[in-house]
Amino acid sequence: MRSVRARTALGATLVVALALAAAGAALLAVLRGNLVDQAGLQANVTARSVAAQIANGTPFAELDLPDDTEEHPVQVVDSDGRVVAVGENVDAIEGTGSRSTKAVPTASRPEDGGEGTGEVSEDVVYSTGDVTVEGETSAYRFAAVEAAAPGGQEATVHAGAPLAAEAATFSGVRDAMLAALPALLLVVAVVTWLVTRRALKPVEGIRQEMAAITASEDLSRRVPEPGTHDEIARLARTTNETLAALEASVARQRRFVADASHELRSPIASLRTQLEVGSAHPELLDVPGAVADTVRLQQLAADLLLLARLDAGEKPGRARFALAALVREEVAQRTADRLPTRVDTEDGEEAEVSGSRGQVARVLANLLDNAQRHAESRVTVTVRRERDHAVLTVADDGAGVPEGERERIFERFVRLDDARSRDEGGAGLGLAIARDVAARHGGTLRAGRSPSGGALFELRLPSGG
Repeated sequence: MRSVRARTALGATLVVALALAAAGAALLAVLRGNLVDQAGLQANVTARSVAAQIANGTPFAELDLPDDTEEHPVQVVDSDGRVVAVGENVDAIEGTGSRSTKAVPTASRPEDGGEGTGEVSEDVVYSTGDVTVEGETSAYRFAAVEAAAPGGQEATVHAGAPLAAEAATFSGVRDAMLAALPALLLVVAVVTWLVTRRALKPVEGIRQEMAAITASEDLSRRVPEPGTHDEIARLARTTNETLAALEASVARQRRFVADASHELRSPIASLRTQLEVGSAHPELLDVPGAVADTVRLQQLAADLLLLARLDAGEKPGRARFALAALVREEVAQRTADRLPTRVDTEDGEEAEVSGSRGQVARVLANLLDNAQRHAESRVTVTVRRERDHAVLTVADDGAGVPEGERERIFERFVRLDDARSRDEGGAGLGLAIARDVAARHGGTLRAGRSPSGGALFELRLPSGG
C-alpha cells in the first residue's frame, strides 16, 4: 500500500479492532462472572433455607423443598454420603458429589433425643453441574451448605440455580457485539480516511509546488504555508527556509563564478598579450611582468580551490600546535615585507589550538598581507590566552576600516578602494578565506580599530591546552 491515507486507515482499523476485541472479551468475562455469581447467590439462599429446617430439627422426609424443581433442584446428603432428600421429578443430577436421585429411607430422619436447635455453617462451596428434570437436562450452579441437626447429625444441602438465563444473556451480548463490530470498524476506516485526507491535503500542496519548482528551476517560489500551528505548518516553514537558503546559496555561487571569471580574465588577458607581443617581437617581451601575472594567476587559482574545499565542508585536521611558535616561524620567513613586523607572544606562550596548522598559517599570512598593504610604518602581531581561547591580533597604523564596512570586507571579491590597482589590492579573497578558515576551526575573526588608529583583526580560536 503506497498511500499514506490507506496505510493510516488500515492501521487505525486494526488497532481499533484489537482494542474492541480485548475490551469485548473482558466485558464478556465480567458479564459471565456476574451472571454466574448471581445464580450462585440464588442457590445459596435456597440451600440455606433448607439447611435452616434441618437445624431446627425437621425430619429429612418432611423437609419443605422448593416446588419448582426445574428452577431450584435440591439434594440433601448425610455425613456418610447417602442421599436423604431430593427434589421431585429429578431424574439425574451431577456436580453435587452424589449422582443418586433416590432418598435412603433409613436416613430419612435425624437422630432422636436432640434438644434445642442445630447449626448452619457460614461456609458455602460452589460448583457447576447438570440436572435432568422430567427428561430435560440443563446446566446449574450449585451451592453446598452444611447443617447440623439438634441431635448432632450432620448433612450437606446442595441447592441449584439454572444457568440458562446466564447462557442466553451471554450469547445475546456476544452476538450483538459481533454484529456491531464490522459496522463500527467500517465507520472507523471511513472517518480515518477522511480525516487523514484532510490533514494531508497541505502536504499534497507542498509536493505539487516542490515539483513545480523542480521543473521550473525557479528557486524564488515558495510552498504554501497552512494557517495551522501543527507539524505540517512547521514542515512548510522549514521547506521555505530551505528554499531561501538554497536560493541564496545558488545566487552566491553564481556571483562567485562570475567574479572568479572576471578576476581570472585580467591576468590571463595580460599574460596572453605579453606572450603574443613577445612572439612577434622578442625584444619587447616583458618577462618579469609575465612572471608576475603567472604568479598572480597561480595565487588566485589556489585561493579559489581553497574556497571550494571550504564550501564543500572540508574538515580541518586535529593536530595540536602552539600558536605563538607558529606566529614566530611565519613572521621570520617574511623577509620581503615592506615594513617590519613586531611580534609579542609573551602572554600566549602556553596557548595551543587544534586543527590544520597550514590553514591557520594561511590566515596569519592573509592578515599580514592586508596589514602590509595599508600600514604607514609598522605592523604588530600579538598572541595571548583568554580563558579557553587563544587570541591572535594583527594591527597596523594605516587609515583603518570604516565601522560600516567592517563586515563587508569579509565578503568575497570585495575591495574597499576600487580605484587602486588589482596588483596592489589583490582579488579580495584573503579576508574571506581567513574568516572561513576561522569558522571551520570553531573560532571567529572580526575587524576593529587598533590603538594607533589603523585596522585591527582579532582571530579567536578554542584552546584546550
